[in-house]
Amino acid sequence: MKKITFSLITVLATMVACSQTNSNPVAPSDNVVYRLFPTENVWTFIKLNTRNGQMWQVQYDVQGDNRGDNRGEVSLSSISLVPRASETNGRFTLYPTQNMWTFILLDQIDGNMWQVQWSKDANNRGIIPMD
Repeated sequence: MKKITFSLITVLATMVACSQTNSNPVAPSDNVVYRLFPTENVWTFIKLNTRNGQMWQVQYDVQGDNRGDNRGEVSLSSISLVPRASETNGRFTLYPTQNMWTFILLDQIDGNMWQVQWSKDANNRGIIPMD
C-alpha cells in the first residue's frame, strides 16, 4: 500500500510540475490591452501595455501585515514605443530568455525588439533597443 501511495504522489507531483512550465500562458494574439507575464521570481510579474509597449515591474507578497512594503509596481518603460495613431491591442508581447532578469519585447507588427531588464535595484531596470 505504501508503494502505491508513493507512486501516486510522485505521478501527481510530476503532472503539477509539468503543467506549470508554460511561461507565457496567454497567446500573443489575444486582443487585450494589459497582460501580466510571470518571471522566475515567484513574487514578481511584468505588466505590459500591449498597445504601446509600456511596462511595469509588479511585486506582491503574502505577509499578514497591511503595510504592503513589498507590494506595488515600478516603471520599466513609461514611454510609448509607437505613435498614438499606431497603437493597437496585442501589438507588443514579451518572451522570456534563459536569464531570469531579461525578457525580449517584440513589436509583432514591425518586428522591432527591445531587451527588457527587471530588477529590485532601480539602476538595473529598463529597456534597450535591439537594433
